[in-house]
Amino acid sequence: MHYLLRKQIILLIVVVLCAAKSFAQTEIFRSEHDDVPYYFGATFGYNTSTLKATKSYKFLQSDSVLVALPGSSGGVSIGLLATGRLSDHWQIRFNPQVIIGSARYIDYTLDSTLTNGDPIFQKRIMPTMIVSFPLHFKFNSDRIDNFRVYLLGGIKYDIIFSSNAKSTNLGNEIGFKNHDFGIEGGIGFNFFFPYFTLSPEIKFSNGLTDILQRDAANKYSSVFDKIQTRMIMFSLHFEY
Repeated sequence: MHYLLRKQIILLIVVVLCAAKSFAQTEIFRSEHDDVPYYFGATFGYNTSTLKATKSYKFLQSDSVLVALPGSSGGVSIGLLATGRLSDHWQIRFNPQVIIGSARYIDYTLDSTLTNGDPIFQKRIMPTMIVSFPLHFKFNSDRIDNFRVYLLGGIKYDIIFSSNAKSTNLGNEIGFKNHDFGIEGGIGFNFFFPYFTLSPEIKFSNGLTDILQRDAANKYSSVFDKIQTRMIMFSLHFEY
């Protein structure tokens, strides 16, 4: 997770430095863009998601489950963008997206004496597609020629599809709820071109909802008290 985060941050810095150097020019593109009341765009992105799991007291009491460790996975996203002007520096943005490929999984290690012939190491995969509805407030810096930095923060509501899909080879599945609510924050950069604005952005998302469908009779589920989502998103916004 931290390795992927470092790669995304380094990539973003390299892109920004290279683009900022190439934008050292006198011609100003789309100087009137900051004064329009609203504008639209499209989003393409890559994300790294993981689960923050809190163990229950039954984990210490469990004889069969020795280790229960959530893993991270990557996915891609595509969405729309609608931004409204609030003042010279403040904007509000609605950025609905479809996130595909963020499969959630948990690695289990079982007691070899209590498995009844089942594998000791098991990975339970929950295929997931998410429709996300983020609402952000943006604070823009002053524009320097064709370059600008912005900060953003806000909330999101996610609808989770296929969250209870069964693994291909295991029964007694662990299930997740079909919705999530959380907070987000990040940083981005505007590069103004003659006909559009390119905005690379990195964003951190923390789910506040306990998405676990806890089943006290299921040993794979009962070892957790709650599970929350975490996501890091690298996006490219094309704004018109």
